[in-house]
Amino acid sequence: MNIMRPIAMAAIASVFAAPALADRNETIYINPFAAFQLFDDDRDLSESGTFGVGLEYRFKPHWAVEAIYSRADADRKYVSGSSDFEEYRVDGTYYFATPDEAWNPYLSLGAGHANFGVDDVISYRTAGTDHDETRVNVGTGFRYNVTDSVSLRGDLREFHGIDESTFDTQASLGISFAFSRTVASAAAPAPKRAADTDGDGVPDSRDQCLGTPDGATVDSSGCEPDADRDGVTDSRDACPDTPAGAVVDMRGCELDSDNDGVVDTQDLCPNTTTGAKVDDTGCEGITETIDTFAIEVEFPTNSSVIDHSFDAELRRVADALEDNPGTVVEIAGHADNRGEASYNKRLSQRRAEAVAARLTGPLGVDSAKVSAEGYGETEPVASNETAAGRAENRRVEARIQVLR
Repeated sequence: MNIMRPIAMAAIASVFAAPALADRNETIYINPFAAFQLFDDDRDLSESGTFGVGLEYRFKPHWAVEAIYSRADADRKYVSGSSDFEEYRVDGTYYFATPDEAWNPYLSLGAGHANFGVDDVISYRTAGTDHDETRVNVGTGFRYNVTDSVSLRGDLREFHGIDESTFDTQASLGISFAFSRTVASAAAPAPKRAADTDGDGVPDSRDQCLGTPDGATVDSSGCEPDADRDGVTDSRDACPDTPAGAVVDMRGCELDSDNDGVVDTQDLCPNTTTGAKVDDTGCEGITETIDTFAIEVEFPTNSSVIDHSFDAELRRVADALEDNPGTVVEIAGHADNRGEASYNKRLSQRRAEAVAARLTGPLGVDSAKVSAEGYGETEPVASNETAAGRAENRRVEARIQVLR
């Protein structure tokens, strides 16, 4: 049985001496551990604490080999006395993750030589002598990388004694200290770099935007980001928060055909005289709100979708416009103060636009008489400190206005 020890040492030496065929990262771990070992009942040994240390060589990102020494002083289970347990073994390990990831689960397989020394009274199986045997094992566990140099390891392992067909179980916890290096080989050819015409870091084979300017930030497809998806990249977008679907100019801003400072989608008077002073609706003169009432419309969380089920409620707005000739309506969207203020403003704008679209679509209101404005969390009507107050603040209002 003692032949297992030199075989194990030779296996470790052969792995460390293997020539490098290409550049690679190698890591050596020193793995001290403490374990709890449950022995096969035929061994006549009580469950025992076990201590040991391993020297592990991770020669590839997913593969490692480890030499382990462990020992324990186990009491006899059925008679008095104790047994000094000692083991040398070699394990091969496959990691499911690379060393730069925090969690490294693994599977392991190995073999070794164990010695069960006898004190005082001996068991009926090992009468008169120490007991040596060959054990094979299979295990699973994880390594958690706290830093590049320190990690924690948990391991559950089953051992099979070949000589007497015994089965032992061991659970261990340990701390590991890592020493890494990069091994270069002159024999390994330099990797051929993929063509990257515009030098943005994305090879031409994957680059959907060839010719991006030098120094531009690009995504994985080689294109400059466009956060508001208006077709104008962020680096050139002077209006980075235009609403979805808006028509924009080359600067990424919504069109303002009459240059009155009010974009076309909100301009109720799209042909004002050049230089004329206009209000928020793009009309000359002063707009006065003569009536404001809440619209009972509910939206799903984080949604601006509205369907025909609220058309009866929206009919109140259409009737108010019809009953008051010469009036227009501003659909005002509001939100509570949960979340980012910029997001709440955009969400309230989308909801106001959704209500306006129902009015000018299925309900047939003249689009020139309807505008939409999202005020976000800026105009609360109740305290945002309570759930009831926040619910009141999440509202849509119809502001009936007349141009004086």
